[in-house]
Amino acid sequence: MTEAASLYPPLNKRPVQNTICLFDVDGTLTPARQDVSPEMLSLLSRLRHQVAIGFVGGSDLAKQQEQLGTPAIPVTSLFDFCFSENGLTAYRLGVPLAAHSFIRWLGEDRYKTLVNFVLHYVADLEIPIKRGTFVEFRNGMINISPIGRNASTEERNEFERFDKQAGVRRKMVEVLREKFGDYGLTYSIGGQISFDVFPTGWDKTYCLQHLEAETKQDRALGGGVQYTTIHFFGDKTYKGGNDYEIFEDPRTVGHTVINPEDTAKQLVELFAV
Repeated sequence: MTEAASLYPPLNKRPVQNTICLFDVDGTLTPARQDVSPEMLSLLSRLRHQVAIGFVGGSDLAKQQEQLGTPAIPVTSLFDFCFSENGLTAYRLGVPLAAHSFIRWLGEDRYKTLVNFVLHYVADLEIPIKRGTFVEFRNGMINISPIGRNASTEERNEFERFDKQAGVRRKMVEVLREKFGDYGLTYSIGGQISFDVFPTGWDKTYCLQHLEAETKQDRALGGGVQYTTIHFFGDKTYKGGNDYEIFEDPRTVGHTVINPEDTAKQLVELFAV
């Protein structure tokens, strides 16, 4: 999958017309917070010769670069569309699209009130371990982790098992919804240790507006495509999961996967790649 984008057919000349495959990252293309396998990259490259491909994730582009790219290969060259932070930061064929800001939308005073409450709440939590980076500020959202994003892979696995029984994240989300009900925010549990907070409507369906804008792109530059079939693959497609809204959206064909191997299996069945 190290081929330059120019070696793939233009978007408006892919053999499977008007079709794109969008992928969640953690648990779908990669194990949670781990690197993509060479086999998955090879499969995606073969798929890209047939249809447009893209990823949509809540993390920022730097984390997706770590998981999907290499020091020598930018992740923006490996996919036709890169939708970081649910599409608040977006790239089309390596070129950035318009971006939006969570802090400008919410305002500094409201943001400080929210974060101060979160940090006090985490301080009072009785959980087996705590590490660091409990609130991560991103361009289009904040990510809140009761254990802290500095947790090791083993500690993340342990917390995930604990959280399934104790419901730490679920209970915290319920408290925040009640406390900040007038803020117009959505809380979306994803990954192993955290949940995202963003303006309502800025979930993963946000990225679809970029695809709808494709019809206005210059056909000479591979644009002018109306994506009438949008396949979405994700592992957290249940209500409350961060793939739920785009999975249920009438504009997409949703596919639930259990791990990257299952993603590969379903792609082979659907596209014979």
